[in-house]
Amino acid sequence: MCINYAALREKDVVNVCDGKKIGFICDLAIDLDCGHISAIFVSDHFFGFAAQKSPLRIPWEKINCIGEDTILVSLPRDF
Repeated sequence: MCINYAALREKDVVNVCDGKKIGFICDLAIDLDCGHISAIFVSDHFFGFAAQKSPLRIPWEKINCIGEDTILVSLPRDF
């Protein structure tokens, strides 16, 4: 599967541990040594506009599924 950044940032990010919507992808962290995405940064505002707090960094390993409209992640409550 191949997807571009523009399509990724339009998807809702939802935590499967509590069912809550976290927000939208506003940035990516890329490991330059291997060329893979190592983390996503999620803001509670679309495209990061008017965000009140700094974006949440979610390691790539915490992503369960990237669906048509939603990205499911597993984050414990104290994350």
